[in-house]
Amino acid sequence: MDFTLSPEIEDYRRRVRAFVEAEILPYEADRSQWDEHENITEAKTAEIRAKVKAAGLWALQMPRELGGQGLSVVGMAACYEEMQRSLFGPVCFNCAAPDDGNMMLLNKVGTPAQKERWLHPLVDGRVRSAFAMTEPHPGGGSDPTMMLTKAERRGDRWIVNGRKWFISGADGAQHFILLARTSDDARKGLTAFLFDKDQPGWRIERRIPIMGPEEHGGHCELVFEGLEIPDENILLNVGDGLKVTQIRLGTARLTHCMRWLGLSKRSLEVAAEYVKERRSFGMTLAEHEGVQWMLGEAAMQIELGRLMVMKAAWQLDQGRFAKKELSMAKVLVADTLHKSVDTAMQLCGGRGYSKDTVLEWIYRYARVARLVDGASEVHKMVLSGAYLKEGDGFWSWN
Repeated sequence: MDFTLSPEIEDYRRRVRAFVEAEILPYEADRSQWDEHENITEAKTAEIRAKVKAAGLWALQMPRELGGQGLSVVGMAACYEEMQRSLFGPVCFNCAAPDDGNMMLLNKVGTPAQKERWLHPLVDGRVRSAFAMTEPHPGGGSDPTMMLTKAERRGDRWIVNGRKWFISGADGAQHFILLARTSDDARKGLTAFLFDKDQPGWRIERRIPIMGPEEHGGHCELVFEGLEIPDENILLNVGDGLKVTQIRLGTARLTHCMRWLGLSKRSLEVAAEYVKERRSFGMTLAEHEGVQWMLGEAAMQIELGRLMVMKAAWQLDQGRFAKKELSMAKVLVADTLHKSVDTAMQLCGGRGYSKDTVLEWIYRYARVARLVDGASEVHKMVLSGAYLKEGDGFWSWN
């Protein structure tokens, strides 16, 4: 593949970077613009989103006919990295999880009527969404075949009962995609449904407190007690839930990596500014060999992550599944984010541990990267299975 960005993508990348610098970073630095969950307030988000739309940078991942910019996955990789230079960049561009992955899924598999009802409001930024899959023990997590939430057919409707937890964005979502068991078939036993916040038969049990800062809507536990969903709100067909999950989580996993690379680079940016100024033993910290080793190694890891993400993005643009590449990127970049911010915090000393910089925010956020969208160990199992099956072909150039 050619790593040169096309003129169009490079223009978008530069404009995204300039917008983050001028319009988002000043509010990130002003903690009065933060809410109680350490996110940017809804009011300020709405204000910045209006400016994003006016700048022609809204919903980069969506087709132009839906109101987006129609960027390729490679284009998304370049721009998502830039927008996550700020803690709050992606949500301002309507490119944050879980809406990002839900929009891409609905665009790929939704019927025209479903797109009108469920996708268009998301693309317009009028609502937010959530993807309800993970369950408490002994239900499904990384292994969706263990799912216990059931949808039973009664006439032309499905009645849902069960429990989900750690559902990102649920507290602020209007539209939901729900995975539930509709039969005991090993491969065709799950079905994906759409439902609206205002429907009866379900509730948010609690917003689960977490170690790190939260996205809008938090991470919630949901209880379903007789939620009714009509046939028209099934994604694809009955029994296609596992297929829907695989379609959604492929590109969505990679967009996490794109954004995490932005945070990784931001961490080193904070550290570099500090070590070039701070002095000890007659020289700046940047002149100490040990500091140079730490910065150099972290910078190298970020570049490795970028190359892996771009390879996977290019393969997705060619219509390939890129299953191995997605798993490798997910593991590598999750580790890179933690290493980058940990290195930056060490170099900045007490200042990095304080709230005078964004490093402690990123550090707490980074720990979840090795868990979300498949724990790192699960992805390593995928890679091991691929290697045992393919042998030397695992490293094929084609």
